[in-house]
Amino acid sequence: MKAGKDKVISLHYTLTVDGEKVESSLDRNEPLWVLLGHGQLIPGLEKALDDHGAGENLQVEVAPAEGYGERQEGMIQRVPKKYFQQAAKLKPGMTTVLALKEGGHRAVVVHKVGMTTVDVDMNHPMAGKALTFDVTINEVRDGTEEEIQHGHAHPPGAEAH
Repeated sequence: MKAGKDKVISLHYTLTVDGEKVESSLDRNEPLWVLLGHGQLIPGLEKALDDHGAGENLQVEVAPAEGYGERQEGMIQRVPKKYFQQAAKLKPGMTTVLALKEGGHRAVVVHKVGMTTVDVDMNHPMAGKALTFDVTINEVRDGTEEEIQHGHAHPPGAEAH
């Protein structure tokens, strides 16, 4: 079976940027489970997986436009410290997660820390960077009706939600 829209794939990946390892599912010893076609992966990686099957190994180069986008100027925002879980530990250059007023979270880079506010760069930390993924596809299967309805994969042993 080949990967494509509404297929669930299990994969291991290692992400490198400029030759440096950023993260790897192998470090957690848990594959990533993804329902394709539902916005769970960056577009460039999802396109590269299309029509590949279990047991295949791929090296995928993803340009910024197909990854986390190009860096945009003027994206520094001043945010009250209450929106950060560990505001007291923040230092310029750190990547942290910002709780958004409208719900959800966003990865940001700390620019400056003040007494009651934190200036953050709202560009994604990987914006403007070319990404290299080394991927091994472990399994490809049809997404269940429930997975498609929920918009994400349910790995073996995971509670459906």
